[in-house]
Formats: sequence, C-alpha cells, structure tokens
Amino acid sequence: MKNMLILLFVSFQFSFGNTFYWSKTGHRVIGKVAQEELTGKTRKALNSLLDGQSLATVSNFADEIKADRRYKEFSAWHYVNIPPGKAYGDVEPSKYGDLVVGIQKCLAMVKNEGNTKADRVFYLKMLVHLIGDLHQPMHVGRLEDKGGNDLQVQWFGNGSNLHKVWDANMINDYGMSYTELATSLPDLDKKEKKAIQRGSILDWVAESQDIANKLYESVEIGEKLAYSYRYTWWGTVESQLQKGGLRLAKVLNELFA
Repeated sequence: MKNMLILLFVSFQFSFGNTFYWSKTGHRVIGKVAQEELTGKTRKALNSLLDGQSLATVSNFADEIKADRRYKEFSAWHYVNIPPGKAYGDVEPSKYGDLVVGIQKCLAMVKNEGNTKADRVFYLKMLVHLIGDLHQPMHVGRLEDKGGNDLQVQWFGNGSNLHKVWDANMINDYGMSYTELATSLPDLDKKEKKAIQRGSILDWVAESQDIANKLYESVEIGEKLAYSYRYTWWGTVESQLQKGGLRLAKVLNELFA
C-alpha cells in the first residue's frame, strides 16, 4: 500500500508539472526572441537587475516556484478564463487574480524604483513568464474545462489533453533546442514586427482567446492526434512564440524607457 501511495503521488506530481505552462523550451524561445529586440537602455537596466542573466534563463522562474507553497498566491496569475462570446471585463474577475491582473501588478512593481531590488527582480522574472503564458492560447481558455485540461485526447497514442498538447507535446516532440527553434522562426522586417507589437495587453488577450476558440473546435474528446494535427497547427505555435517574444520586448522597452 505504501508503494502504491508513493506511485500515485509521483504520478500526480508528473501530471501537475506538465499542466499549466508552455514547455520550458517555449518560454526560453520567447525570452531569446525578446532579447534580440531590446533597446540599449533596456539591456542595461535588465543586466543590472538580473546580474547579467538572459531573459531565456529566467523565463521559467514563475513555474519553478510553484513547488514552494509560499508562492501559492501567484498560481492563478498563469491563466485567465473567459466564457465564449465574452471579453475580458465582461465577467467578474476571479478573487484570486488572473493573468491580466498578474501582468499589471508586475509592471507596477518593476517600474517603482522605490521598491527593493529583490522585489523588482522577482516581479520582473514573473513578468517575463506571464507574457509568455499569455501567448499560449489555452491559457485564455474556458473555466468549465480548466483551459482544456479536462478535454482528453491522445497524442501519438499516449494520453494527453488539449492544454498539454499546446503546452508541451507539440514543442517537445518537435525535437529542437530553444536556440534552434528561435532561430528557425520566420524572418520579419521592421514593419512586420511593429505590426505584431501594436495593441495592448487586452488586445493580445482577445487574440489568444480567438485562437483558443478555434482550438476547441479542432478536436473531439478522445480524438487521436498525430502528424496531421501538428502539420495543421505548427505554424500557429511558431507564430505565438514569435509574437510572445516581440511583445515581451515591447513591454520591457516601454517599461525601461
């Protein structure tokens, strides 16, 4: 019985650990893309706060602290649930906070130079991660299925769910390192980058919500997903990673302007 309990605990930890985030590779891609678009002033400010660490290096901090119960209050910041046909602000926000609230809090804490360096660094690392989460469409999914976590499918014959397919399955199975994936993204000119960077946090939330609605329609419960699904949607994965990086750079450049 003791061994069975240990096995169940480990299984639970493994399942939880793959549930609520872009894969580590995905977040690092976003960090690397952003790093290339920073102004000199922003680079200097980040080097001072992060002691030379890159955005890719710190991009998974917000997931890494989940194992520490002292940071439980930040768990709800990784996602926002919006019902179909509604926009953010149309429904009462969660009392625990959400992705939008988290980003706004991080921006305020980092911008305030009166805060301690430790606090500014903490919220800066959180901000880098949350901008990434915003661009994983299932983080702007529906409450009734926990952003696709309860929508069970198969991925190449293994049990998965719609959220996990987008968090990890497609990126991890692609087999590239984050540097390889970042450098393989489409080349964009300045005009195209500026177009992606337009808009506000709420505009980007609405965009991710629109994609999420399409993703809900892309599968049926229990469906066996494999090469065809990846072929159809891989371009969207690349696009969201690239958008996440370019928009993170915009947010940081404006923050440290």
